[in-house]
Amino acid sequence: MIEISQLSKSYGKTKVLESLSLSIPSGKITGIVGANGAGKSTLFKCIYGIETFNGNITSEFENLRTKIGMLETNPIMLSMITGEEYLILHCNARKLPIPDFDELNMFDLPLKKFASTYSTGMKKKLALMAILIQDNEVFILDEPFNGVDLRSNLTLKSAFLNLKEEGKTVLISSHIFSTLSEICDEIHLIENGGIRMSADKSNYGELESVLTQQN
Repeated sequence: MIEISQLSKSYGKTKVLESLSLSIPSGKITGIVGANGAGKSTLFKCIYGIETFNGNITSEFENLRTKIGMLETNPIMLSMITGEEYLILHCNARKLPIPDFDELNMFDLPLKKFASTYSTGMKKKLALMAILIQDNEVFILDEPFNGVDLRSNLTLKSAFLNLKEEGKTVLISSHIFSTLSEICDEIHLIENGGIRMSADKSNYGELESVLTQQN
């Protein structure tokens, strides 16, 4: 369980999150929706520990940062490393043995090519592959379905459901509500810096109606 209490974050005079409180259950898939600029990415960065904030974030782990694998919306790749070298860096960061990447290459990525030459979708797949290899306990996934084709979309859904079966905690954002509703145990709507509405499978229809009204 990750407990977020009275979390506030501002950039200068602009308040992005204000007194946001949220419980993220272990071993479940939790979805976050909200308009562009609502604070989804900022929330994820605060949980991951790469943004300062006011409030409290606690969990069962002594050092939550070392248990999280985070997929950013637009992963940045160094210009002169291959996909394989990128994966090796992630293994080395956690002092893990180097596995057989060919066996783990669920997206059939050209791992011998420079990662900086990959398309947006390919970069996202490589970054996801890297955090899966690390065998993290918590996965924070910011718009993982953006820029991927239908086949990869199905592969991602399957991968996330497998993480849940393994008892991992998954926190995921997407602007595509239907995608989240298919795999999430609960979904929360961020609006005006806080949680406006929370829903589980029994009342996803109500949340979808609220989102439709926003559009």
